[in-house]
Amino acid sequence: MHKIPGTLFKAHILKNILGINEQQFQISRTSSQLSSKKANSYNYVIVGAGSAGCVLANRLTEDPLSTVLLLEAGPKDTLIGSKRLMWKIHMPAALTYNLCDEKYNWYYHTASQKHMDNRIMYWPRGRVWGGSSSLNAMVYIRGHAEDYNRWSREGAIGWDYEHCLPYFKKAQTHELGPDQYRGGNGPLYVSRGKTNHPLHHAFLEATQQAGYPFTDDMNGYQQEGFGWMDMTVHQGQRWSTASAYLRPAISRPNLSVAEKTLATKILFEGTKAIGVEYVKNGQRKKVFASKEVILSGGAINSPQLLMLSGIGNADDLQKLGIPVVCHLPGVGQNLQDHLEVYVQQKCTKPITLYNAQKPVNMVRIGLEWLWKFTGEGATAHLESGGFIRSEPGVPHPDIQFHFLPSQVIDHGRVASTMEAYQVHVGPMRSTSVGWLKLKSTDPNDHPIIEPNYMSTERDICEFRQCVKLTREIFAQKAFEKFRGPEIQPGNHVQSDKEIDAFIRQKADSAYHPSCTCKMGQLSDSTAVVDPQTKVIGVENLRVVDASIMPSVVSGNLNAPTIMIAEKAADIIKGLPSLQEKNVPVYKPKTLETQR
Repeated sequence: MHKIPGTLFKAHILKNILGINEQQFQISRTSSQLSSKKANSYNYVIVGAGSAGCVLANRLTEDPLSTVLLLEAGPKDTLIGSKRLMWKIHMPAALTYNLCDEKYNWYYHTASQKHMDNRIMYWPRGRVWGGSSSLNAMVYIRGHAEDYNRWSREGAIGWDYEHCLPYFKKAQTHELGPDQYRGGNGPLYVSRGKTNHPLHHAFLEATQQAGYPFTDDMNGYQQEGFGWMDMTVHQGQRWSTASAYLRPAISRPNLSVAEKTLATKILFEGTKAIGVEYVKNGQRKKVFASKEVILSGGAINSPQLLMLSGIGNADDLQKLGIPVVCHLPGVGQNLQDHLEVYVQQKCTKPITLYNAQKPVNMVRIGLEWLWKFTGEGATAHLESGGFIRSEPGVPHPDIQFHFLPSQVIDHGRVASTMEAYQVHVGPMRSTSVGWLKLKSTDPNDHPIIEPNYMSTERDICEFRQCVKLTREIFAQKAFEKFRGPEIQPGNHVQSDKEIDAFIRQKADSAYHPSCTCKMGQLSDSTAVVDPQTKVIGVENLRVVDASIMPSVVSGNLNAPTIMIAEKAADIIKGLPSLQEKNVPVYKPKTLETQR
């Protein structure tokens, strides 16, 4: 009898001790989790070291108290610190190499296009430091002032031209010096072509003979007309955002960069983004963000990662068994791109780049570039181009031209076969809009990409105009001494029906996918981010890249994407937006004529 209370007492003591130990164990386990979380935590985690991500990494680490981790699925753009050893990226003339293989490229393909003879279209996208700015043709085009004023009307309040122009300037150092439109001390170096090629001169002369104006800066006062193109080339080298923004910041102790790291999921506590799950060297890991997770994966990867993480159309996510964090039906919708076609003419004189593409000459050009960063390897050769209106009544240019003193076949995947020159031409405000959706829950699976090309009558008519207006330019006197037979479409293609068939067979992407996480007002059910770039319906999550454009701009996308990131960096830092009021923009004297 006497032993029982003692036994109960001992049991009670033991239970208390065990309870304390269990409590201590719980506390120590939680604190070790917290300390490992802290060791693996940054203020900002940025997904994608591309055109936008490199800008953000630089700007956000200007504050030494802000810690940033930048995740990139692809490799570095240098080999043992050398650009020369990665000449396929950094030599401007070598640009088609990386458009043709999967090494630094996501190598996407669209769904079969029913309005284009059921063709499956090829979409290269950068998967390397610098993203697509390490793969593109280095054309620096901002678009038209009215594109940004339209954004504002479409719900992206605060993104009109007067609020965007200062960020284009902030990013830029133009070799011709600063003015009302150009920047003079930004990290992104912009230059003009140096080849002085007779065919570029012939093209510009022909456009004036056809009645179009010459513009001395299509990124400045007057987009409309033809002139010399700006290029992101500096001292004979491609000047990607990795060169302009990432490398100068890489030594900062508050910036960490991880390459060959695939983000697989955004981590949430309820609707608050707290980090990112990723795979590196086959191992699944987690990293945490105390302030924000920022997606800068581009117009395909950013919506894909949102959907994989439970943000998107709830019906689509549930069909794949993905738990819904936030029903946001606009994710992956509103997909826009530019299509272009090559109009090619045989050249009667041996002055095109055909000779430069012979092996012995390629070696000579390559060695000169490796030695001095000069010569024919130091340019992308797309040195002239322009913008025109397709018909009377169009308020600002909706057709773009790039002229090349060479022949390109199948994205450069097939070697040129003759002395020829060509123009890349296409409409810039296409009315065909597409979408992308997840194929599966596997982050390595490419999404289903449906651009829905050429699905409207307006697009078909505009493309027809592109071919007719180009032929008219090529028929001018300036080309007389160079003009051989037309290669493409070819003289047998004359009627509207024949031109339409040619477009269906030969038009290709100009590599400008955009608008899949569009910026807009909370009242817009198709908007994905608000004008502060924050993802609607969740906390601590932003998207900053070409996917947030409400509509595609009238021109190439690299310069606008860099501008978006520059502007977003100020928003994230809580700084008031830069603004330049009443900057003059050219308007045609009359809209009653096409030119």
